[in-house]
Amino acid sequence: MFENAYKEGLDPNRWRTLFVVAISQLMVVLDSSIVNIAIPSATKDLGISVANRQWIITAYTLAFGSLLLLGGRIGDYMGRKKIFLVGLIGFAGASALGGIASTQHLLFAARALQGVFGALLAPAALAIISVTFTIPKERAKAFGVIGAISGGGAAIGLILGGTLTEYFSWRWCLGVNVPIAILAAILATKFVHESKASGDNTYDIPGVLTATAGLFSLTYGFNQAATHGWTDGHTLGFLAASIALLVAFVVIEKRVANPLMPLRVVTERNRGGSYLGSLIVGAGLFSMFLFLGLYLQMILGYSPLKSGFAFLPFTAGIIVFAGIASALLPKVGPKPLMVPGLLSAAVGLLLLTRITPETAYITHVLPALLIMSSGMALVFIPLTTTSLHAVSNHDTGVASAMINTSQQIGGSLGTALLNTVAATATTTYIATHKTMGKSLQPFAMTHGFTTAFTVSAGLLFVGAIVLAFFINIGKEAVVETEGVLAH
Repeated sequence: MFENAYKEGLDPNRWRTLFVVAISQLMVVLDSSIVNIAIPSATKDLGISVANRQWIITAYTLAFGSLLLLGGRIGDYMGRKKIFLVGLIGFAGASALGGIASTQHLLFAARALQGVFGALLAPAALAIISVTFTIPKERAKAFGVIGAISGGGAAIGLILGGTLTEYFSWRWCLGVNVPIAILAAILATKFVHESKASGDNTYDIPGVLTATAGLFSLTYGFNQAATHGWTDGHTLGFLAASIALLVAFVVIEKRVANPLMPLRVVTERNRGGSYLGSLIVGAGLFSMFLFLGLYLQMILGYSPLKSGFAFLPFTAGIIVFAGIASALLPKVGPKPLMVPGLLSAAVGLLLLTRITPETAYITHVLPALLIMSSGMALVFIPLTTTSLHAVSNHDTGVASAMINTSQQIGGSLGTALLNTVAATATTTYIATHKTMGKSLQPFAMTHGFTTAFTVSAGLLFVGAIVLAFFINIGKEAVVETEGVLAH
């Protein structure tokens, strides 16, 4: 088998490489949800105030979202395997530091460090897959695995986080990353092939500064909106600064010889549509876990562990339909999967608008989760592929980083927007239903959640329209191998 692989110019270790990358991807995806379960325990243990506990999440997302583009370029230039290993070891060290943190400030710093090394790790991982798998059907399967992990990992993280928090300590929600990262690093040294971008490898420092500062301001502005409202002076100031910085970034990228993010990466119709679609999907779907988790624990009275298990059907649906999507992708192309998939996920979110404090999980939550997961699996796999359509070897890392960047920014925007929507709806409900007595609070909170689900469904409908308009490649080009990618 290996001899045939060599004769065909294929990497004989490519499936082992996929296994290594899958481990790292699962670790990064798990981390975002596993820590959510640990927040109440960590807050109590370290004496973190209600106002400051958001930084357990925000310190990570700010660093991760604002440094992804730079991380992708560093991987392209210094070597994707090398940066992949640096990311793994750094992520393990930062996780260990967070796990033994004795003060809130040390925990926040550790989370920020996790974001820094995650920004090196994530784009390198996708770039490695892109340059390792040069046969269309095999690349579709590889992206199918990564897509399934990206889609289902969040729910697995909720279960694992609930288990570790209830039976051990919240500290293990961070500490569990250490053995995973070390195992992946050991395997990567043996099985992952090194690759670099060809051509001019100088860094675009003005682009780095404006993009990083702009993405930081945008992410922080969205976070401020979630806690202080959209009209708050700090919110408006950071959002205005982000617009100015990102406009300056685009101007710089048009003029410099070797830009951080070549505009050719995002102006190609299919890639640009994929990034915009990814942003909208992130905005519409990421907050589903937040609001549904709150409903299960605060309204239905589920424990963290039981709440995590309640999301298991979503994970199962993602895994099952990811296999179907990866098999269909080379046969039918991306659009016939992505558009119906997003419409199906939107229908699932609309089903969640029927929940009340008196409805049951089996009848009102489970069907929605299954419909959403089947739809999203049909989106995740093709979206990863179209995001890297016809990209040159020189730009593979930055194109991979754009997938994560758009999802992170979309998730931040969606959480800020939908938090405001839910809070406003809850306040309005309380003001107009004062005669309900003790049942007012749970009904008001649930009304806030269902209003947010309605807006989320609307965002996914918009995403379906965007992808239907922008994606125009067929099955013959869906994972086409470019000559530069094969070398």
